Amino acid sequence: MEMEATGKSRGDWILNGEYHQTVAYLSDHKKMLGFNPFCHSVELTDTENVYKWLFRVTDPQNNPFDVIFYVEQSEEPLLELPEHIEHSKTAKLSEEIINRYTIGKTIRWQHHPIADKIDDPAKYLFEGKAFASMHMRPVETKKTRVQLDLKVDVHFVLYPAFRIVPEPILHAMSNAAISIIMQVSTNSMFHSISKDFKNITQT
Repeated sequence: MEMEATGKSRGDWILNGEYHQTVAYLSDHKKMLGFNPFCHSVELTDTENVYKWLFRVTDPQNNPFDVIFYVEQSEEPLLELPEHIEHSKTAKLSEEIINRYTIGKTIRWQHHPIADKIDDPAKYLFEGKAFASMHMRPVETKKTRVQLDLKVDVHFVLYPAFRIVPEPILHAMSNAAISIIMQVSTNSMFHSISKDFKNITQT
């Protein structure tokens, strides 16, 4: 039985680090993913700013399976616009408006589709899609607020033992399991990051 599951995780932290240095640190894609306990490897592809992630996890019966993500990283200003200025995309705003209302920076991770087929159920290899926004802004002298909102979609095939469970229950269980994995990995990433900063406070 084929299944689709969605996992979400969020976090809000104050990092005891100067804003520009913190942004440079968090922009290092390979370093950030290296802190993720489920990320087996991450590499830059031949396409600019597109990375290949290999995540290795196990199901409730301790059966291993791999999930591959292709993710494009981009950066844009974090804006705080007054109500009278309407916008849908930063590119449509004037440089003057952007400069006046920029309060920080956003790093985005976006699924990057590829032509090659990834799924190989016989080898327990599946495709995932990742989407994230990481907002960063200076809040005090030498402190930076970081807000992360992450979502992953995973397509996989269930082992026979799970096929007796009704599909709606399986779907709910899968979403919950993926969300738990993502939240654990997010918390672990920022716990590891704290070693390179004097202090991190979760808000």
